[in-house]
Amino acid sequence: MLPAAAPPPPPIVRQYIPFPATRKREMAAYARRHYGTSGYRLVAPKVIVEHVAVAGSTSAVRATFAPDRADPELHELPGTCSHYVVGATGTVVALVPLSLMCRHTVGLNDVAIGIEHVGFRDGDVLGRPSELTASLKLTQYLRCRFAIAVKNVIGHNESLTSPYHHERIARLRTQTHGDMAHASMLRYRARLRRLGPCPPSS
Repeated sequence: MLPAAAPPPPPIVRQYIPFPATRKREMAAYARRHYGTSGYRLVAPKVIVEHVAVAGSTSAVRATFAPDRADPELHELPGTCSHYVVGATGTVVALVPLSLMCRHTVGLNDVAIGIEHVGFRDGDVLGRPSELTASLKLTQYLRCRFAIAVKNVIGHNESLTSPYHHERIARLRTQTHGDMAHASMLRYRARLRRLGPCPPSS
């Protein structure tokens, strides 16, 4: 059940990537293969995954995700994507509606919201006050909106330790990436906790 109250989000610019019927069908087929579920919708997310985009701008991130082409790592469709990207100066861009699944984290795509960050390493995100502040505000808004505990705000590199991680394809059960490692996320979650608890429902 969703809480009735959430803190206000930071300003969000909507620049949705194309997500037509073909991409939705591909997302549903992906969910069947990897999770044994059907459908392309993200229902009641349980996890927020923080990523480093390895890109220098929000427009570069959007340009990577917009084409619906097989990814160069796993060679699957639909193309990879994330729900948001946070820019170096704190601009937050919504790329995909929260009602849709995105391919951003193996083993968690059916239960997770993905947030990309402009930069090339964890320190870029943690070391830019405007970017970090906007990221924390966005994450706090989302976790309160969907009743997600701080411990379930994770970095991409922590994906295998999430209790919600599940993957039907054996060769992918240990697949993860190095961005937003545990040490970085200890700092991130400490800052997130300083924002306080979610507002009580009225």
